[in-house]
Amino acid sequence: MVREAPLWTVLVLPVVLGALALAAAALHAGLAARAAGRPVAAELTTPLYAAARLLVRQRRRIPRADLVLWRAGLAGIVVAALLAAMVVPLGEHVVADLSAGVVWFNAMEVLLWMLVWLVGWGANSAFALVGGYRFLAQALAYELPLMFALTAPPLAAASLRVGDVVRAQDGLWFAVWMPAAFAVYLVGIVGVAFWGPLANPVGGDIAGGASVEVSGVDALVLRAGRYLMLAAGAAFAVPLFLGGGMGPLLPPWLWSLVKTAAVLAVLVWLRHRLPRLPVERLMTWGWTVLLPLVLAQLLVVGVVVVR
Repeated sequence: MVREAPLWTVLVLPVVLGALALAAAALHAGLAARAAGRPVAAELTTPLYAAARLLVRQRRRIPRADLVLWRAGLAGIVVAALLAAMVVPLGEHVVADLSAGVVWFNAMEVLLWMLVWLVGWGANSAFALVGGYRFLAQALAYELPLMFALTAPPLAAASLRVGDVVRAQDGLWFAVWMPAAFAVYLVGIVGVAFWGPLANPVGGDIAGGASVEVSGVDALVLRAGRYLMLAAGAAFAVPLFLGGGMGPLLPPWLWSLVKTAAVLAVLVWLRHRLPRLPVERLMTWGWTVLLPLVLAQLLVVGVVVVR
């Protein structure tokens, strides 16, 4: 039974999500060190040193930049990640037990579109603006498949409340009989966090991406927002497809953390196994592969529910 947690747990949410994001950054640094033949243990603290360097580095100054919009976009990415995680249950407790929790999560990751574009617009830089618009085109190609993937579990559970989706998986996780929706969801979350093959908005684009002018503490905020959104997406996969806190021996809250850490580790590991793809190819695959695949999955779920 998922129920709303006491108000003080709102303070715990950023700590837990931040710890997961930091663990993902450390794992990313460790895998990069292993691939380069460097000692892994010595590289696990690299994210902390990188954060310290960005804190003391001078911000880049751009003539006539709209600093309010620019920095609102950067800070908004962190806020959107935290707000998205409010409907993710930790075992039997959730910060906000909304009747439309799945819609809330989807709204927060859609909000990320506007925020990344805002980073490109506010910089008053042609390359950043081009990167922002190219991100919108790329995001649309995986946002529609992601929205349909988010629709499959609520359709099977006959409810948009996250707790009801968890209870509907008693005996069989949705990831078992909705593998296509689960896979498309993970691809969408990688895109929302502009991670790995979908990292064009933060430097992989030929124009430098929407973040081409971001530096210093602004770059640190953007990097933190990416990792927090990746952690929030991995955490939401647990109640949506992996049975939430269900499991033997361990308490529900611990099962939620273990499953979230496992999903997050897979996403970070895939970052080092998959190449970064051009925007045009990503858009083609999104429209011609991901969208038909998830629509077929929805058809299967609909048939099962009607029967």
